[in-house]
Amino acid sequence: MNTGMGRRGAAWKTPTVTADGLKIFACVVMLIQNIGIAIVENGLIKLDQYTQESLSMAMETNSDLMFLAGAGSIMQLIGGMAVPVFAFLLVEGFLKTSDYRKYLLSMAVFAVISEVPYDLAMNQRLIDHSGQNALFSMTISLLMLYFLKMMKKKKGAVYAAAQVLIVICAVIWASLFRAQYGLCIVLLAAIFYLFYTKHVLKTVLGIIVSLLYVTGPISFYGIWCYNEERKNILPKYAYYVFYPLHLLVLGLIVKLFMA
Repeated sequence: MNTGMGRRGAAWKTPTVTADGLKIFACVVMLIQNIGIAIVENGLIKLDQYTQESLSMAMETNSDLMFLAGAGSIMQLIGGMAVPVFAFLLVEGFLKTSDYRKYLLSMAVFAVISEVPYDLAMNQRLIDHSGQNALFSMTISLLMLYFLKMMKKKKGAVYAAAQVLIVICAVIWASLFRAQYGLCIVLLAAIFYLFYTKHVLKTVLGIIVSLLYVTGPISFYGIWCYNEERKNILPKYAYYVFYPLHLLVLGLIVKLFMA
């Protein structure tokens, strides 16, 4: 019996994925999602002009509108695959950074920088307090990881309870900020960190949480194949810059050409 052999006699191997591979994947599917929100839903459909009931009625008589609404929904589903990857990479960065303060400061600064582009792309306003961008979720999660690290090496029910309380506080803060992906990223970051060496358990728990975004579990295949290589195909700050830059471009396209 040729265990592990393909139909042509070649041994089947699990592919390996680098940190850059995961980052590029997450950025691409996030871009698809945000195009769906900014260009399709906000620009072409002008979703804010409809209620759920009026949109359903309009789609019954307008096949083009039905197609656009379906395309926008699919693009948002595709974007859901980015959420577990961002949470996973955040924990990897936290564990391997040589300068936590610089890492936290970079995340917080780009969260602030990204807020106007985010509001412009998502709501066509320069300032909108209905929600904050995903980097605020990442910043809150980084703070949570710092306090979890303080408790992790300590034994006893009191410290275990303290870890639960830390996670709950992070969830509350993400909710108060109304940060994008807040609940899911905070919970996934906690799972990836607290069960870092328990690969099956963290995968099962992570898949359950990522079902909040329907397609999230799909990205766990890439996470499972992660080989811990960080080759830096692109400068690390390129990924930070990409986030506000793509939101700004999408927001300007809608504001200038589709308003």
